[in-house]
Amino acid sequence: MYLHIYHEPVTNTFLLPQLIIACVAAVAVAAPQYSYDGPRAASSEEVAILRDDRVLEDDGRYNFDVETANGIVLSQSGSPDGDEGAVVKAGQYSYTAPDGTDVRVTFVADENGYQPQSDLLPVAPEFPHPIPQFVLDQIAFAAEEDARKAREGPREAPRSLYSAPN
Repeated sequence: MYLHIYHEPVTNTFLLPQLIIACVAAVAVAAPQYSYDGPRAASSEEVAILRDDRVLEDDGRYNFDVETANGIVLSQSGSPDGDEGAVVKAGQYSYTAPDGTDVRVTFVADENGYQPQSDLLPVAPEFPHPIPQFVLDQIAFAAEEDARKAREGPREAPRSLYSAPN
């Protein structure tokens, strides 16, 4: 005995658009609601600019000085340098950090990159630093190997045909 079940395709075209709209509405309602008011939105305030002096020369040199009411001071100058037209910038800026520390940074930016200087920046250890003993041992071992190979002379080049030993 066989049981035949016929499945009629859904031909109701009115149901499909309603289903799609319901799915889109469900996704929209379930999506997280974000609100971005910018960094430090709760304590943001407009700060007056006390000084904003800018000078741009015809040859590409420039200077600007900016000072704000909350103690931020920036002074920068720059000029084209050499035949390649690279810009060299130099300046300084200062501000008070959130913990009350006075931050003062001087900088140069040229073909060697941005080079800040400040008492607050970390300093790398003096070079040359001590070389660990295991590294010195490896260097000595490599030198001995090179000397041994030099004493033995050149080696025979590998053959192009290999066969079983006789």
